[in-house]
Order: sequence, then C-alpha cells, then structure tokens
Amino acid sequence: MADYLLIYEGGSMPETEAEQAAVMKAWTDWFTELGGAVKDGGNPTSGQSRSIGDGTAPSVSGYSVITAESIDEAETLAKGCPVLQGGAAVHVFETFEVM
Repeated sequence: MADYLLIYEGGSMPETEAEQAAVMKAWTDWFTELGGAVKDGGNPTSGQSRSIGDGTAPSVSGYSVITAESIDEAETLAKGCPVLQGGAAVHVFETFEVM
C-alpha cells in the first residue's frame, strides 16, 4: 500500500446554498465510498499562492490523500472525485516516506 496525493486543478465553487449542499453531499458520499482509503480528505485552496524559486505557481484548487495498492487503483478511485463534475482535473501522484 502506498499513499497518493490527489491535486485538484481548476473547477468552480458552488454559488447558491442548494449547490453548496449538493457538492458537500457528493464529497461525503465519495469519502464514504472510499472508506479506509481516505488518509486525509484535504481542503480546497484559497486561490492565493506564492512561488519560492524559479517556478511559477500552479493553478491548484485543492488536494486529498488516499491509500491504494497501486497508482492504477488510485487513478480508478480518483475518477469518482466530485471536482470532476465541476470542471476540475485530478492529478494523481504517488508519495513515499523518507523520514
């Protein structure tokens, strides 16, 4: 088992209370479906960012961390992510412990 960082890029925030409730239900349903695979449900980003070094800040709208047997399984699990319904992309990165 390994941990996978899901980086969300783009998408939009719900505007009405009804849309917000529907989005929160979609997230709750997805996390419930993933069960123990959810290591850190994550959060959206504020949109403010700074880059240290030579790179430019990527357009990251949020993140989660899940556990899976392989990157293929992590990708399959990520395909159910609610951000995809809002026009965002999900990038899956395998992590590894060094400390």
